Amino acid sequence: MAPPWRRFDAQEPRSSAEASRPRPYLIDREEADIVNAALHLRRPLLVTGQPGTGKSSLAHAVAHELGLGRVLQWPVNSRSTLQDALYRYDAVGRLREATLRRDTNEDGTEPDIGQYIRLGPLGSALVPRERPRVLLIDELDKGDVDLPNDLLTVFEEGEFAIPELSRLLDGHVPVHVQTDDPDTTAPVTRGRVRCSEFPVVIITSNGERDFPAAFLRRCVRLDLPDPDERRLREIVLGHLGPDALDDADDLLREFLGRRATGELATDQLLNAVFLRKGGVNLDAPSLLQAVLHRLGGAV
Repeated sequence: MAPPWRRFDAQEPRSSAEASRPRPYLIDREEADIVNAALHLRRPLLVTGQPGTGKSSLAHAVAHELGLGRVLQWPVNSRSTLQDALYRYDAVGRLREATLRRDTNEDGTEPDIGQYIRLGPLGSALVPRERPRVLLIDELDKGDVDLPNDLLTVFEEGEFAIPELSRLLDGHVPVHVQTDDPDTTAPVTRGRVRCSEFPVVIITSNGERDFPAAFLRRCVRLDLPDPDERRLREIVLGHLGPDALDDADDLLREFLGRRATGELATDQLLNAVFLRKGGVNLDAPSLLQAVLHRLGGAV
């Protein structure tokens, strides 16, 4: 059987399955207070820490605890732009469809523009609704240096415009556009999307570079430390059950010793304990090295 965090349902999208599956997540009282402060202030939560400290998992834990459904995810890389996160317009696809209709002597009506506009994760998070959505902006520090500043206006105003819809002659009629949720549409009137409840925005950073002061001023900051032995035991217990700890002392010591000299992620420990629990012999140094390998630099 696969680990709990690597199970897939062929009949259900992974995102939907994740939304309904409880995610064990352990956080100290002081850290929980910081999360609650961001929720009350309706401010983005900037979470920093080493890989494997649970930064991304925090968004899923918040969504599960508050019953806010599927997490909208925006994984940032060096090519990411604010435009991609807000919406995309397939002008070429719409033009092709219009040409095809004319060539086949159909009624000559223009294709519904809403079929060719898809909101990105940030745009979908700003769709007005009674309860906010959770948006995970993952590894913002990997993006362009100007990306944090580009986000400021959207965070402050809670809205954005879609010019392709603003120019429509009958702007009072809602246009139903695609969203980041599978097979889901949202009405947009006058080409403007404005939230009624600011989304729960969780931004992660590995600390690879600093952010502008104007951006930091608008965030609540949470730094997640590397989990100590007590926290690691609680994490293993939460994910794999009490019997997984019966024969894991040596793996915990080995993990902590290796982590002291280089980067290791907590899920690597979970992988090792899961293999041991499944009867795999981890005494071979090469196998243990393959599971508990450093994440940066030479192994």
